[in-house]
Amino acid sequence: MFDFTSSKLLILGIVALLVIGPKDLPALLRTVGKYVGIIKRQAAEFRAQFDEAMRESELAELRKSVESIQQETETAMQDAQSSVEQHLADARASVDGAIADPKPAVNSETYEHPTALAGDAGAAAQGAPEKADVVNGSSHPADTATVAANEAVEGATTSPQPTERASEKSGA
Repeated sequence: MFDFTSSKLLILGIVALLVIGPKDLPALLRTVGKYVGIIKRQAAEFRAQFDEAMRESELAELRKSVESIQQETETAMQDAQSSVEQHLADARASVDGAIADPKPAVNSETYEHPTALAGDAGAAAQGAPEKADVVNGSSHPADTATVAANEAVEGATTSPQPTERASEKSGA
C-alpha cells in the first residue's frame, strides 16, 4: 500500500526533525507507535472474526453434507429392509403354500424305479416294483420304495427257516 523504502524513511525522519524539532520528536514517535499498535490489534481482531466466520460457514456446510449423507443412508437402509421383508414374506408364503397344498413331485404313470432301470435283479426279486404305484395315497417314489422294501423284509421273516444246517445233516 505505502511503498516506504529506507531512503524515503530517512528523508521523512529529517523533515520531521526539522519541522517538529528534537524536543517533541520522541513524544510524537510514541504517539504514532501507540496508534499503529491499536490499528494492528484492530486488524488482528478483524482477521480472527473473519476466520471464525469462515470456520462456522465451513462447519455449517459440513453439517449439511453429513445430514444429507445420513438421510441417504437411512433411506437406503429402509429400502434394503423393506426388500428383505418382502423376500421373506414371499418365501414364507411359498413355504406355507407348499405345506397346505402338496403336489406330487413325480407322475406315478411315467416313473420307473431306478433299480428296474439299472437291471438290478436282486431288488426286483425282493418285490421292488418296476412302475411306481400309488401307495397309501402317495405316489412319491421314496414312499413306494419304502413300502416295497418293508414288504420284502416281512416276506423274508415269515418264510420257513431250516432247523438244521446242511453241515449238521451230513454228520460233520
